[in-house]
Amino acid sequence: MAALSKAHVELQSTEEEYDGIDETSKSRNLRGSINPSWYSPQTGIYSSKYPCINLPSDPFLDVVSFIFSRKHNGLHALVDSASGLSVPYSKLSPLVKSMAAGLHYHFGVKQGDVILILLPNSVCFPLIFLGALSLGAVVTPMNPLSNMLEIKKQVLDCNVTLAFAATGKVDELVSALRGCHVVGVPEALGMNSLSSDGSVFHKLISSDPAMAPMPRIAQQDTAAILYSSGTTGRSKGVMLSHGNFIAMIELFVRFEASLYDYPSSENVYLAVVPMFHVYGLSLFVLGLLSLGSTVVTMKRFDADEMVRAIDRYAVTHLHSVPPILVALTKRAKRGGGASFRSLKQVSCGAAPLSKKSITELIEALPHVDFIQGYGMTESTALATRGYNTVGAHKYLSVGVLSPNVEAKVVDWVSGAHLPPGSVGELWLRTPGNMKGYLNNIDATMVALDKDGWLHTGDIVYFDQEGYLYVIDRLKEVIKYKGFQIAPADLEAVLMSHSEVLDAAVTGYRDEEAGEIPVAFVVRREGSYLSETALMSYVAKQVAPYKKVRKVYFSSSIPRSPAGKILRRELRNLLVSRL
Repeated sequence: MAALSKAHVELQSTEEEYDGIDETSKSRNLRGSINPSWYSPQTGIYSSKYPCINLPSDPFLDVVSFIFSRKHNGLHALVDSASGLSVPYSKLSPLVKSMAAGLHYHFGVKQGDVILILLPNSVCFPLIFLGALSLGAVVTPMNPLSNMLEIKKQVLDCNVTLAFAATGKVDELVSALRGCHVVGVPEALGMNSLSSDGSVFHKLISSDPAMAPMPRIAQQDTAAILYSSGTTGRSKGVMLSHGNFIAMIELFVRFEASLYDYPSSENVYLAVVPMFHVYGLSLFVLGLLSLGSTVVTMKRFDADEMVRAIDRYAVTHLHSVPPILVALTKRAKRGGGASFRSLKQVSCGAAPLSKKSITELIEALPHVDFIQGYGMTESTALATRGYNTVGAHKYLSVGVLSPNVEAKVVDWVSGAHLPPGSVGELWLRTPGNMKGYLNNIDATMVALDKDGWLHTGDIVYFDQEGYLYVIDRLKEVIKYKGFQIAPADLEAVLMSHSEVLDAAVTGYRDEEAGEIPVAFVVRREGSYLSETALMSYVAKQVAPYKKVRKVYFSSSIPRSPAGKILRRELRNLLVSRL
């Protein structure tokens, strides 16, 4: 523990550097009472600072019915950023029911069947997802850029019977996935794409909504199987229930909206984060549709197109991951922020964000409220958000615990629970905690203990006001001569160099030291920064045992679609270079 105890002190001190930032960049217009008893020294349990929220008690309530039972004044539900195609709220429920009816009568989809969605963001994604869930079917979304080997593995693992993919990929999938029906979904959406193109997808979406079955679905029934990133181990299917999604909507999306004075139905969200990831799925496919907000979908991320979409649709909220936030900052600096006047809030999650990136964003867009959040696929994205009710925002923190969420910080060697200010592994107990890993009882038992605690594998600490700081992944800790080094610590130092654009650190086996820290670095264009100069720069700012022992310059850092560093790929690159 000694090796990491200094990390939280260093991070905590950096918060003081934000005191001079203009008040307009701090969180505002927030409401809600605070629970002062947020930590128990006796049990080691950290509780939410907010009062508990009553969740629906009906055991037979599906998430689709829950979404459409919420009253709001929303006008446009889904908008395609490229074509302007809009699905109004008045047609959203009928289209979902039409999809459900079409799935049942054209393909025989029934309760418990598994459907694969292999699509980029689009207005069609939520219609398929919600239509399937309303039948009691289970959806497993996947990155559309996945290779055929990965697709086959997931299809076999989940026993998929029907898949949705871009029209150009249908023939290849039909040939590879014997016995699995594949429906093509148009990528270039025109004004008639949802009503009259004569395709199989058209037949589904234009089915008689009155013919949609109404099965008895329990909150505990599995709704989706999402695969964890696999950055620290084999990718596993995370089973999430209807109740998990209902809790996420109520305690994450709807609760956050309740803290602000402006109506949710007036908010416009740009869906850049992928819908196949738990972050985008929770927001754009489920939660925001219960609020009446408008979701503008982008098929794939393009920084310049993002700027145009923000301006064209008067986007008020942008949820991002670190690479997207960096791209936003770069465009804002270039244009003086003139194209982002509609933006009220920028959020970031899914991967650690450097202090440098935060500072540059705040300086470029001082009128925008910036927050971070923390969640996992295994917790249905439910854990913390950067709510602020006490003054200046703690930008480096991922926020406080959401309502109904409990946490522990545990010494991963002794198992002892730790008080505020101490670094340890985060355990979570939330209504969003998964049912378990598909076909993997052993992994489930390791992740979820008998008392319902999810062992996250993340190294964290809570400060004295209940704000959570994520340091690194437990399994990614580098052990140098018995000392434990968090790669994120060194990455933060590397990123502080003016000529470094991106950086990642991993460990490499060493006979004498056990492991040594090795850095992969992307230099800024035109830079001639040397390995020696950069290692010297880092050495001056860290303890001797933390020094970077080797630097490799690269054109990019391998990251997941959510922006997480793929350290397993880094280690593979390292082996190939040594």
